[in-house]
Amino acid sequence: MKTKRMGFLVAFATACLVSLAPAASAHHSFGAEYDFKKPVTLHGIVVKWEMINPHSYITLDVKNDDGTVTRWSVQAGAPSFLYRNGWRKDSIKPGDELTISGYMAKDGSHNAFGAQVRLPDGRRVLGGPLIGGTTLDSPDSPVPAKKPNQ
Repeated sequence: MKTKRMGFLVAFATACLVSLAPAASAHHSFGAEYDFKKPVTLHGIVVKWEMINPHSYITLDVKNDDGTVTRWSVQAGAPSFLYRNGWRKDSIKPGDELTISGYMAKDGSHNAFGAQVRLPDGRRVLGGPLIGGTTLDSPDSPVPAKKPNQ
């Protein structure tokens, strides 16, 4: 009887671990995809805004110096993080002009992690947890904090 019960518990535990494996492997760390040593500031027009778990995404058309347009995918934090930091689902919409500061993808693609976003109304909000302990007022922040009289 003990052997049957033990066999069932082992099988059940194995099934639980196997079912969790895809979720665990799907999530990635900042360092796996983005490069803290490659800051980027993008100024462009919102094409799409997705506030979905586990990360939110902004698709942005950025005009290059030669007049061509490059489409960027900018990853932001989880919706719960964004809500706590002043975002709402209607904070941005297609056609809005944004300035996003963050970090480029390691692979050189047109993907970035958006650390800070200047919204159309002028507010600057966090796009995700700032990396390396930086804050909005930190000299290491990708966008320097605006002084009260500026």
